[in-house]
Amino acid sequence: MQIDEEKEKKEILNAYRGLLRSMKVERTKKDTQFIRKAFDVAVEAHKEMRRKSGEPYIFHPIAVARICGEQLGLGATSIACALLHDTVEDTDITLDDIESMFGLKCRKIIDGLTKLSEAFDLSKSAQAENFRKMLLTIPEDLRVILIKLADRLHNMQTLGSMREDKRLKIASETSFIYAPLAHRLGLNGIKSGLDDLALKHTHPEEYNEIEAKLEKTKEIRERFIQKFCGPVKKELNAQGLNYTIKGRPKSIHSIWNKIHKKEVEFEEIFDVFAVRIIIDAEAENEKSECWKAYSIVTDNYKPNPERLRDWISHPKQNGYESLHTTVMSPTGKWVEVQIRTKRMDEVAEKGFAAHWKYKEENDKTSGFDKWISQVRDLIENKDSDALDFVDDFKLNLYTKEIFLFTPNGDLKTLPLNATALDFAFEIHTEVGSKCIGAKVNHKLVPLSHKLKSGDQIEIITSKNQTPKEDWLNYVVTSKAKAKIKSSLKDERKKIANDGKEILTRKLNSLKVHFTEPNIKELLKLYELVEHTEMYVQIALGKLDLKKIKPLVIKGGNLKHGSITKTIKESFEALYKKVAGKKEELIIGENIGQMDYTLSPCCNPIPGDNVFGFVTISDGIKIHRNNCPNAKQMRANYAYRVINARWKSKELADFLTGIRFTGIDDIGLVNQITSIISSEKGVNMKAVSFNSNDGIFEGKVMLYISDISHLTELMKTLKNIEGVNTIERVDATEE
Repeated sequence: MQIDEEKEKKEILNAYRGLLRSMKVERTKKDTQFIRKAFDVAVEAHKEMRRKSGEPYIFHPIAVARICGEQLGLGATSIACALLHDTVEDTDITLDDIESMFGLKCRKIIDGLTKLSEAFDLSKSAQAENFRKMLLTIPEDLRVILIKLADRLHNMQTLGSMREDKRLKIASETSFIYAPLAHRLGLNGIKSGLDDLALKHTHPEEYNEIEAKLEKTKEIRERFIQKFCGPVKKELNAQGLNYTIKGRPKSIHSIWNKIHKKEVEFEEIFDVFAVRIIIDAEAENEKSECWKAYSIVTDNYKPNPERLRDWISHPKQNGYESLHTTVMSPTGKWVEVQIRTKRMDEVAEKGFAAHWKYKEENDKTSGFDKWISQVRDLIENKDSDALDFVDDFKLNLYTKEIFLFTPNGDLKTLPLNATALDFAFEIHTEVGSKCIGAKVNHKLVPLSHKLKSGDQIEIITSKNQTPKEDWLNYVVTSKAKAKIKSSLKDERKKIANDGKEILTRKLNSLKVHFTEPNIKELLKLYELVEHTEMYVQIALGKLDLKKIKPLVIKGGNLKHGSITKTIKESFEALYKKVAGKKEELIIGENIGQMDYTLSPCCNPIPGDNVFGFVTISDGIKIHRNNCPNAKQMRANYAYRVINARWKSKELADFLTGIRFTGIDDIGLVNQITSIISSEKGVNMKAVSFNSNDGIFEGKVMLYISDISHLTELMKTLKNIEGVNTIERVDATEE
């Protein structure tokens, strides 16, 4: 195909001009020159490169820069870095070049955006290491994260041209870490976009179904919202409030989440309708005018008392402020109403960037500063590996919050399900480490006691107390987990040193040298993979040192006979076999004697979309694409994921299950079991039904040949009068 270079140049220049026009902050002549210089360097660096879609690569950095300027309200430095963000990783330009042309600040930002060299190391997750590198920049310059989120949003918008396995990997990473990160930074628009786009690729059928239902009900919804807002607008005008009001549906991901968490149908979600009232108020009148609007709404419509959320008196830790209430419309539909000011709305959409703009005049948004200091605490824990770091970091992202008080009346914010021990570590690391109990509302409670909003907590300490291993089961905050792990590691090092001393004395008595080759032979003897673990077990008396003597050979050395391959060696061999073939694993065929089993965590059956995961010591495990663990595996260990599909011919029957709910009726259970029994090729293994106040719940475990067979059976059963819901369950729930 002939490329029209002149036409492309014009399109690139138009995209660049569109970027400048879209910037929300004021731009000086010097700023424009700085951005233009970055644009020229990026165009030249990427001139030979094209995206999977076939368009010139430069459109990607321009689009990322536009998101930074338009949706995040960032300035010239960020726009320039967004334009240059892939140059160091993908072209001949170096960080030194960036520094000499654009300065040290740009160098640091682009370094944070550049992935680590993905050297193959079986013991580590390259993706987790890259996440850590990026997250470590948070306390220094949050612009790295903001540009990365813009980059990820544009990648998700253009994901359609990639292979399915790549799409699933990127979508899993997005919902695993990037969407929660956008949420924590208060970037509601970016977060919703990432969540929706991730869902589009991980659960395409459900996404398309919800999208179609929203489109189908759009006109009805708009008429409904218009009618609903009429009386409210009339009263807001009468009160002289300056406002805008708009109706909107919930995001597709939010609706999907409710369908799954609350186990309801689309039509049963009571707040698909949402109305937002945005008031243009002076800083000193913000709170009173929001409550005035709330009063007007609830004078016209009956509120649900359980659904009032006041994030104006107590903003969320990401700076979010708003009043939320759910009211009953005259037609019997619940409507969520959000009330906030223009400033609050800007903070909700642009998060961190708007936070700094308003910080001096309104310090309520300092939840950001608190969160950043918590990230610093995590970073100080140098011993944690990348996966631990990412897991602990995620604890700080998607959490509902509770408000708690010290004995002096100071307010503390912690995640939902936080315990007395979390509260102790929130006060101070030393208080947490010495904590033996607490008084909640003047009553004595254990360390594991879960706190509720409004509780007043007094921590009881003892100088003899030290953190214990089981404390990790009592805490939910990343700060507490990190401090406990750090303390346990220090204690473990002391024990390991004692064990090492015991081993040294034993080897001396046998005239054996304390050398690395000899220690490796001992690891094989005791079937361990790590030195410290062996020393700890020796110190605790769990290893029999008498077993060492038969291994002694001439020259002060040890040799363990009949050694099989270590876990690592067998993993390497299997990985190389898989990576070398670069082909699908066909379940039901034997590819080069590859060892695979069906994973019990999601119980895949023929017809399910599946993938293979190369485990460290247990061959290849086959998982469903929508397995609860799939997101984490793809996000952290994409290099161990291999494509897999079922062999076309029928395989042996697989155990799965169906769960029902419905109206209890005479003969209903008999009707269900009769249909299943009469179905060809289906054998029931177990049946259980319970009835409570006219509602029945039932579960049938059965052997079935493939997913289409199961789907047809479920459709037939759903048509039985009295059956309300029906869903597949895994064999693990048996």
